[in-house]
Amino acid sequence: MYVTDPIADMLTRIRNANIAYHEVVDIPMSNMKHRIARVLKDEGYIKNYKVINDPGKPYQILRIYLHYGPNKERVIQGLRRVSKPGRRIYVNSRDLPKVMGGLGVAIISTSSGLMTDAEARKKGLGGEVLCYVW
Repeated sequence: MYVTDPIADMLTRIRNANIAYHEVVDIPMSNMKHRIARVLKDEGYIKNYKVINDPGKPYQILRIYLHYGPNKERVIQGLRRVSKPGRRIYVNSRDLPKVMGGLGVAIISTSSGLMTDAEARKKGLGGEVLCYVW
């Protein structure tokens, strides 16, 4: 299946699985999606992730294990794609966004790799704002 915006597809799959209280969601693998999953895990929004090589499929699968609170509260309240293929959003280090007044994170693609807005602010880097997570 051809997807115009694979990152938006990943976020939508996570959002839909989160709404339905699924424990696991499978996504076609790419390096960018793998790095986004790493940031989500580091920030505590997902439990874990792993790359699966299925001999029956021509591509690898990124399996994401979603995280819920003790009473099935959703850890991920929202996901929003910011920079899209039709309209890229770039910011410099002084204009990095704060999501939900600092309660959420913005994932930024910088020259030093993918990182949260707080890390980019510390390092004095700007870049493309991929998405917001809260």
